[in-house]
Amino acid sequence: MNICVFCSAADLDDRYTAPAREFAELIGKGGHTMVWGGSESGLMKVMADGVQDNGGKLVGVSVEFLAAKARTNADEMIVTKDLAERKALLLARADAIVIMVGGTGTLDEATEILELKKHGMHSKPVVLLNAAGFYDGLKQQFQRMEEEGFLPIPLTELVFFAEDGVGTMAYLEESAGVQ
Repeated sequence: MNICVFCSAADLDDRYTAPAREFAELIGKGGHTMVWGGSESGLMKVMADGVQDNGGKLVGVSVEFLAAKARTNADEMIVTKDLAERKALLLARADAIVIMVGGTGTLDEATEILELKKHGMHSKPVVLLNAAGFYDGLKQQFQRMEEEGFLPIPLTELVFFAEDGVGTMAYLEESAGVQ
């Protein structure tokens, strides 16, 4: 499975890096490929190291203005002209999407992926990995959107909230029909 992971390029506390390492190990040991922003810093690096250290493959999709920060030993590295092209290519190369902790860039990627899914532009499973309760407020907001009629499809069809890497991988494998 090609698993697109959206996450931060910032250096973060262990309450965020530990779940990332756990999930990266599961990706690698499962023989999966991580498709990600290609950065060699922060949580992106933690994920890439964990996937490679456990036998998984890496497909990076960087952007011209960040290309100097791209990982040099990825199995494949693509550099796009802008963020819009990057997001489209990340989605195109993915069988599933996992949104991990991050800032405005990660939130932008998450909302675009969910908006495209809401409108039937893709049917790929999307998971919000809610490490250390990071997305509790967003989950509450999505529930309110559903309750008040802002979502044309059930929230459970739009996104799955997982508390850890094990729950994330179990959902992805079930969605893909892996026994």
